Amino acid sequence: MVKHNVAMINEAVARLNMVESQLRTNKVTDERVLDAFLTVPRARFVPPALRGNAYVDSDIPLGNGRAVMAPMVLARMLQAASIGLHDKALVIGCGSGYTTALVSKIAASVVSVDSDTGCCTATRGAIGDLGYANVQVVEGPLATGWRAAGPYNVIVISGAVTTIPAGVSDQLAEGGRLVTVLEPDSRLPGAGVGQATLMTRAEGALSSRAMFDAAVCLLPEFGRAPGFVF
Repeated sequence: MVKHNVAMINEAVARLNMVESQLRTNKVTDERVLDAFLTVPRARFVPPALRGNAYVDSDIPLGNGRAVMAPMVLARMLQAASIGLHDKALVIGCGSGYTTALVSKIAASVVSVDSDTGCCTATRGAIGDLGYANVQVVEGPLATGWRAAGPYNVIVISGAVTTIPAGVSDQLAEGGRLVTVLEPDSRLPGAGVGQATLMTRAEGALSSRAMFDAAVCLLPEFGRAPGFVF
């Protein structure tokens, strides 16, 4: 029991250090976002062999083109999404479920979709263990989102993409926000680095702006086929 309590305390300290040294110092000021990172145990969503690095500010690979996104990049994306208490959110690419868990602490409800059966199983397990009851995990193609439960106030693509298909952006409600990292086509000269990007829908029209440089794992189903691109 003593060892268990010590482990819990050490992890709580690690989460606090992550919030104070990685997030607050990098322009993350939304207290609801910070509280989510302080509350959700990132180590629960990391492969056991890599849990020693759970609170390092870097992507942690999960295999199959998925990763647990770096805390600073993910926190700034969630802050930009301006997730409200009554918002319905969609997470595309649930991976091990970390992004889904964070969003569930801020939004009213979350649908999390992945085409990988193992990812869906891992997310359901972690979300169930932690008792986050406002999450629905579904299996389906990443590039089509999950239209059945839309439209959504917020869409988070948990990884990098080179294109945003119209079939995904069309699932944004009026006033909705989509965040992802747009990765340039590496086949083009001077392609540069990925850009964390915010897309919004206002009066039916979509607009987009780049927010900051970011390098994260490219989701396999968002490749270089023609699509809806900003």
